[in-house]
Amino acid sequence: MSESNRQSDLGRRKSLLPIAALAGLLLGSVAQDVLAFGFEDVAEKAQALAEQGYSEPERNLPDALRNLDFGEYDQIQFKRDRDVWSGDDVPFTLSFFHEGMHYDSAIDLHSIDEQGNVRDFAFNSNDYTYGDLELSDEIKNDDDLGIAGFKINYDLNDGESKDETMVFLGASYFRVVGENQVYGVSGRGLAVDTGLTSGEEFPRFREFWVVKPTQSSQYLTVFALLDSASVTGAYRFVLRPGSDTVVDVKSRLFLRRPIEKLGIAPLTSMYLYGSAQPSSEINYRPAIHDSDGLLISDSQNGWIWRPLSNPAKLMINEQATPGLRGFGLMQRGHAFDDYQDIDNRYDLRPSAWVEPQNEWGAGKVELIQIPTPNETNDNIVSMWLPETAPNPETPVDFDYRFTVTKNESRYADPSLGWVEQTRRSQGEVMKDNLVREADGTTAFVVDFQGPSLAGLDADANVSVQASVGDNGELVSTRAVPNPATGGWRLFVKIKRSDNNAPLDIRAHLSKDNKRLTETWYYRLPANG
Repeated sequence: MSESNRQSDLGRRKSLLPIAALAGLLLGSVAQDVLAFGFEDVAEKAQALAEQGYSEPERNLPDALRNLDFGEYDQIQFKRDRDVWSGDDVPFTLSFFHEGMHYDSAIDLHSIDEQGNVRDFAFNSNDYTYGDLELSDEIKNDDDLGIAGFKINYDLNDGESKDETMVFLGASYFRVVGENQVYGVSGRGLAVDTGLTSGEEFPRFREFWVVKPTQSSQYLTVFALLDSASVTGAYRFVLRPGSDTVVDVKSRLFLRRPIEKLGIAPLTSMYLYGSAQPSSEINYRPAIHDSDGLLISDSQNGWIWRPLSNPAKLMINEQATPGLRGFGLMQRGHAFDDYQDIDNRYDLRPSAWVEPQNEWGAGKVELIQIPTPNETNDNIVSMWLPETAPNPETPVDFDYRFTVTKNESRYADPSLGWVEQTRRSQGEVMKDNLVREADGTTAFVVDFQGPSLAGLDADANVSVQASVGDNGELVSTRAVPNPATGGWRLFVKIKRSDNNAPLDIRAHLSKDNKRLTETWYYRLPANG
């Protein structure tokens, strides 16, 4: 799963699209479906591509660039005064990424203006600074080099400069931030056979068309052509930056063959340790993670919160979703004290929420958790899998809204409390001499907050509904008001039968047989 490694915070072939086909292009506030060039044009290219044999992208990267480590690659920066549209008084500009490290294949990149003109972008070493790297002119001007990816810049924060807001770099990965956020969780166009022993396939966006904005544009439209050995696809991304940045994604897939696992709207993130799984080594930082839980909303199953973990071995599990309303990898804590990291600012990393915009049907949300020894690897993957595998003879459409936010309460049922934090500890009892003593159990302390819990005192008839899987015993539960937060605190003690196997634990609070909270669903990793 090498392409799941963390993406950097960081087209050579001519377009085959006739310029005449773009005449009369309309932009600005005009509806997307009246553009002379649009989604259907990309879909035609994807369908034609699917009927051809697959060709691997060219990879002719010189060793001097291929062998760069992250710190070295990060020294290669696009000159901001070379940004596309930087002198045109429009709200968005584009910057390019250099090939290097494992970004070893070029994309075809074009822009389209309101007169219907296509501009093809080509690699030019003069567009970049190279820091302290000692690269010869021969390497910098290698005819085989191209553009690896691009950034979309927009004035998000200070009103004085355009900030990096969205990035397309590597396979079908993209990253997005809003106001006062830093990159964390990533999106992907598609995942194929992720987690299978047969090996994962990584579709890539091979070609992009970016619609040039007008002076009054509040969004930017990007079209993309996806390709892999098993599938092609047409995509449209409509980027709307803000305090919560929103990307509306439209996609149509053309399968070249039956696919065992077709992952829709995949999300990739990192979890090293946190309050639910403390570090095994002394560290001044109480938590290191880009996301701390998977949230699922389903019309039949309600709201489910799954705290993340860093397991000792690969852990994959699924949640059936007969009527998916949304799912996301979330970062529910944004207090600096939760992380104490002034370099990486995990407190500023947003949650990512996926909300279907057309009918997806029945399926399941899969969570893949991969062991990692450090924070440089994205070890968390979540995606939606259709219950019935698509027929290669029939194109399929999956449209969704992708939102990054630090206001996670907007994705909660106002009638239910939500999990604010999960803490793990050894279970203990208080002796008569007031000394605390371990009792051989594993304890979880879960803080719930929300309007449904406000004003409930200790005399309220609040009960705990909890269960564990076959590999353990539920020793005890209790729930009490938390006067410090205004919510309620749940205590769960369990004993696991076989430490070499995981254990599932579920719990929620209710009152007079009425649910008060979302479901807390934790999978205790094997040997964890």
